[in-house]
Amino acid sequence: MAWLVLPGILLCMLGAGSGTSDLGDALRPAPHNCPNTCICAADVLSCAGHGLQDLPVALPVTAAELDLSHNALRRLHRGWLAPLSRLRALNLGYNKLDMLGRGVFTNASGLRILDLSSNMLKNLHTHDLDGLEELERLLLFNNSLVHLDLDAFQGLRMLSHLYLGRNDLSSFSFNHLHGLRTTHLRTLDLSSNWLKHVSITELAALPAFLKNGLYLHDNPLPCNCHLYHLLRRWRQRGLSALCDFAREYTCLVFEVSESRVRFFEHSRVFENCSAAAARDLELPEEQLHAQAGQSLRLFCNTSVPAARVAWVSPKNELLVAPGSRDGSIAVLADGSLAIGRVQEQHAGIFVCLATGPRLHHNQTLEYNVSVHKPRLEPEAFNTGFTTLLGCIVGLVLVVLYLFAPPCRGCCHCCRPACRNHCWPRASSPLQELSAQSSVLSTTPPDAPSRKASVHKHVVFLEPGKKGLNGRVQLAVAEDFDLCSPLGLQLKAGSESASSTGSEGLVMT
Repeated sequence: MAWLVLPGILLCMLGAGSGTSDLGDALRPAPHNCPNTCICAADVLSCAGHGLQDLPVALPVTAAELDLSHNALRRLHRGWLAPLSRLRALNLGYNKLDMLGRGVFTNASGLRILDLSSNMLKNLHTHDLDGLEELERLLLFNNSLVHLDLDAFQGLRMLSHLYLGRNDLSSFSFNHLHGLRTTHLRTLDLSSNWLKHVSITELAALPAFLKNGLYLHDNPLPCNCHLYHLLRRWRQRGLSALCDFAREYTCLVFEVSESRVRFFEHSRVFENCSAAAARDLELPEEQLHAQAGQSLRLFCNTSVPAARVAWVSPKNELLVAPGSRDGSIAVLADGSLAIGRVQEQHAGIFVCLATGPRLHHNQTLEYNVSVHKPRLEPEAFNTGFTTLLGCIVGLVLVVLYLFAPPCRGCCHCCRPACRNHCWPRASSPLQELSAQSSVLSTTPPDAPSRKASVHKHVVFLEPGKKGLNGRVQLAVAEDFDLCSPLGLQLKAGSESASSTGSEGLVMT
């Protein structure tokens, strides 16, 4: 009987093992299946171009990019993005969405890019975009928007690029920006709308980096002198939006669309506009000049104390305490900006953004910093060294002149010393003529001193009968000093009639 019980026990054990395996398979989570109408590649999910009229279900939770463009979606359900906690980019372009509704993005706090372009949206209400605190790019171009609530973009604190071009907007609040903050906003596209009335003062109050990315071309703007001068100044400053689309900026001479002319190509319309009318529209940025390597400090002086101060660098980097990413710029506790060593990368416009309960959110101050390289002067050291060397050489020469005995060749420089002492000289033609000089002299040739004579005579030799043919005839004075050969007067003899017929001249 034992041998019959043993196989039974073994069968029970095998059955129990197989039952445990089936239970484990049942409890194991099912794999993430890709919807039939979509294409999945790692964290990218594409369901574009399938004519979907409703949102697909059971989307993979690993999706970081979701493309639902080129379908026929009309509605977005509330909370439909809850499972997609990793979602960073959502493309809903080219659908038939005519409204959004409150709460459709409440579970998309990590979304960075939202594309709602080429739909049928007509209005954007206050809570339609709730939950998009980290959104950076919002594409709403090519819709049918005619109205934006004053707080339509409230809560989009990180938004940097907003595209509202090719809609039906007839007005836009540049003062409030419909709830947007200018701290991060760099691009505001309002081109190809129906903007007719814009506030010039609100445009002028915008910070410089936003003016650079404000696109207003292809709108029926009025041919206003203030607007003309403002846009013209922006163009002269080289702002990209004006320079890239200068020909697309138009205005209406009269209140009809047929009178539209180009701003910068029909100057006759603005001939009567006075430049003084735009003098106070826009406060010019303060010009600052700094040399490379020096320190620089900028202060954000506002009319009333600011609760929070931020800066924007020429590279469009938002600067808050402690400073820039590379550490070259510091934001101090009082809100001022300090640069320890100014470099060429710091050249450009720095914008101060001051916020507070009594300050407007876009109150700004602009500083245009120009960086100059220090002038190199390599001659400075050489000039000083040369001057010092010249002084030393001059001093040495003076000492030699004062204390060193004179040489034979410089008797004419040291006459007093030379007169007291003369070195023996070799025979010269002068000694050969000593007989003639002694005959003509009134002093005996063996006189002890030639300088003792009071009667000084200058005698020229009588030319001889024989022509000298160019040989030098010497006229020797009575007091001629042998040590001073410069006293000789030389006369070139010739065979001319004037030389042979001349008589000696005697001066007494």
